[in-house]
Formats: sequence, C-alpha cells, structure tokens
Amino acid sequence: MTIYDDEVFQMACEQFRVIADYLNIDKDDREWATYPKRAIAVTLPVHMDDGSTKAFQGYRVQHHIALGPTKGGTRFAPSLSMGETAALAMWMSWKCALAQLPYGGAKGGVAVDPSQLSRTELEAVSRRYMQEMIPFVGPHTDIMGPDMGTNEQIMAWFMDTYSVYMGYAVNEIVTGKPVAIGGTEGRREATGRGAVYLIERAMSMLKMDPEKCTAIVQGFGNVGSVAALSLAYKSGVKVVGISDAYAAIYNPKGIDVKAAEQHMLKKGNLPAAVDRVITGKNAGQIKCRILAEAANGPTTPEADLILENRWDEIFVIPDILCNAGGVIVSYFEWVQGLQAFLWTESEVTDKLFRILEHSFAQVIKRAKEHKVSHRTAAMAIGVERVIKAKQVRGLFP
Repeated sequence: MTIYDDEVFQMACEQFRVIADYLNIDKDDREWATYPKRAIAVTLPVHMDDGSTKAFQGYRVQHHIALGPTKGGTRFAPSLSMGETAALAMWMSWKCALAQLPYGGAKGGVAVDPSQLSRTELEAVSRRYMQEMIPFVGPHTDIMGPDMGTNEQIMAWFMDTYSVYMGYAVNEIVTGKPVAIGGTEGRREATGRGAVYLIERAMSMLKMDPEKCTAIVQGFGNVGSVAALSLAYKSGVKVVGISDAYAAIYNPKGIDVKAAEQHMLKKGNLPAAVDRVITGKNAGQIKCRILAEAANGPTTPEADLILENRWDEIFVIPDILCNAGGVIVSYFEWVQGLQAFLWTESEVTDKLFRILEHSFAQVIKRAKEHKVSHRTAAMAIGVERVIKAKQVRGLFP
C-alpha cells in the first residue's frame, strides 16, 4: 500500500513499465522515475453560505524537476484522489518532455463538485487552496493552470491570493488566466485547436478528404466544443455526434455545432471526456479511421493491446501528443509573464503549430522505424528525455 494506491495511478505505472521494458531502463531507475518527488495533501476549511464550516481535501503532486520547474493543471472534481493526481502528474511529465518544454509534470486539485458551490463558496475554496499551496509553488518552482472544473476566473483568484501574500503582482504564478491580468491570447482554445491540427495532419498522411469525413466528439467541455467547432467550420468535417456525461446526440446529416455551443453556454458547462473510457471491452468495437485522444489517459493498457492489433484500421493520436496544445500555450503564457512581453494570438497559434508539427513528425518517425505503436513511440521519446536528464544531473547526495 502507498498513498498513491488508485486504479488510475496503477494504469499510469503499467504504461511506464511497458515503456521501461521497451527502452531497457535499469531496474534501479524505474522506481525513481515513477514515484513523484513531492506530494502534498491539505485540508481546506471554508465558511459556507448557510453559516456552516465545511472541510475539503486538496492535493498537489510534483513528479520531477530534472528539466525545470513543474507545471500542471488544477482539477476540481468530487472523485479526485491523491492517486489520480499522481497519475496525471506523471502523464504531464512525459507530455512536456515530448514537446521539449522545460518542465516536470505536476497536477493538483480539490475533491469538490464546483457546480454545487455558490460563487462566493467557489472563490473561498479556490483562495484557500492557493493559500495552503504557497510554501510549495512559485514561478520557478511549480506553475498552476486550469483543468477540469476550473477556469480563467479561478486562475485569477489563485494569482491574486499569491500576489497579496508576496506584496506585488506575480502573474506568472499561474497560466490560463484572463488576458486582462497577463493571460495569453489563444490559451482557452489551445488544446482543442492543437488536437484538430494533429487530426488534419493525420488526414493528410492517410490521404483523406476532410469534406468527405465525419466525426464524433466525446465530451463537449472546453476542449471538445472547440475541437468540434474547428472540425466543422475550419476543416470542413461533418460532425455527426457529440456527447457528455448525461446525453449523446447523433445526426447522420450533421449537427449544428454552433447551436450546440450556444445551448451549452445557456444551460451550463458540459463535462469533458475523462480517463479510462476506451477499455478492453469496447476497443474492438470502435469504428473510426483516426482516434484522437484529447482527454488524459482515455485508453487502458488492455485496450492498447487491441488497438495495436488494429493499427492498419485505426490511426491513434495518443493523449500526450494530442492534448499537448494546452500546456504548450501555457508555457508561452509563462514566458510572456516572465519577460513582461505579450504576443499576438497569431504568434501564439503559429508557435503552437510549429511545436506540434515537430512532435508529430518525431512520433511518426519513431513508430515506423521501430515498428511500435504511436503511444509507445510518444511515451518513449518523453521518458527517454526525462531519464537522460535525471542521469546527467545525478543523485544528490
């Protein structure tokens, strides 16, 4: 038993074991590379609107610092655990290394359903969480960002809380904040835009005509909605299905994605796709030519084996490549904050696509040369860079 015991963490460890075997990583280095450098659990007592005081559990996991400070989102979700947080931090490490960002992976959050809180309660939970994290984070230590259940406003509260403590504005402490206080143009759309860019690259490789293609988007939150809009109105793909945790809509003639987005904005945010939705039970039934993983950890190791056997049918864009747009543009926001020099949205988008193109090309090349799956190729590149950095820096003391 460890504090990380959780099905999601076990899945991340199994994925790492597969890559470690493929790379022949020394047994002595495996545990060192798997378990996080630091894990923090905090209790957040908050005054509720009804006059009561309620305590929430908060977490932050920093996976490694071999390449620079840690970077990762902050998730507000009722089922959040230390193990899930650690798994997400580990995946973030491989994702940042694959994109050659100077970060180790981190993740954090609060076990809470934000939809059940008033705005006042949500602000109190957010500020208390950041207050408890101040000893462990900083612009050169660990930089937070948004994730499932959090948004620009929560990042603004994080920044303000940290800045009040420091006595001056420190906008580089978080990314994904409003442009008005140092956020970057294009951050909100970055993950969805990046996913669609990679889908277009895959369609080009497979000689597929976008205007003759259809798409189904699972999850219609920030990432899914942007991806669906980009596919429908930029790429020319007919979106025939969208879904969330409560309902699915299918129309073979095509869905009015803009109308769906307006409905979402009026009725409230819809959930994003989550981990472990592609399993050993349903992977054999998937019918698509391109499978783009915009969520974190959506495919289990059992499902991976099935998809590997279907490599000539299904072109997989693995999660640590497909959804890297968010952290890449977060990196741009951090750099702009450190330099106090803002870029235009076109500059941000151009730099994003350049990094994604380089990463995509490396993954495809590795997969072809070594005859391995796209996931194995992507994770191997990321893990190699982290292990090499750890080995070069050495073990102190």
